[in-house]
Amino acid sequence: MTTNESLSGTALGTGGTTGETPGTTVIANTVVSTIAGIAVRETEGIYSLGGGASRALGAVKDRVSRSTDPSRGVKVEVGEKQTAIDVDVVVEYGIEILEAAREVRSRVTDAVETMTGLEVVEINIKVIDVHVPGTDEGDEGTERASSGSRVQ
Repeated sequence: MTTNESLSGTALGTGGTTGETPGTTVIANTVVSTIAGIAVRETEGIYSLGGGASRALGAVKDRVSRSTDPSRGVKVEVGEKQTAIDVDVVVEYGIEILEAAREVRSRVTDAVETMTGLEVVEINIKVIDVHVPGTDEGDEGTERASSGSRVQ
């Protein structure tokens, strides 16, 4: 088996037990961050992931490539049997932040442990902003704000 030296990942075990073909399974760090990112995005009350610069650069990249990067705003450290995850999130205004964080931890832990077999030992959540509806392009109320007049 050839390996790519620049691909970081973790060998999770070898085959070769009774009835199995010998070999190793390596899960790249990007796999864990993608799984975690998707799980976070599926959580109610989470508006987006990543910091301001990361979101801005990601938005441009998404428009150019016509796809989204599910691992944006997610950093992982993967060991042989365990992983630690850091997530930067923007929450919706009015959402109970601690409850959203509990839900993020639960969803990410379930998804990563089920799909990879790695034990999630830590999930650090950094709430970097609150999204207020009507403040972004495409939200209601933008036409009024961009018209230059406070009243219509």
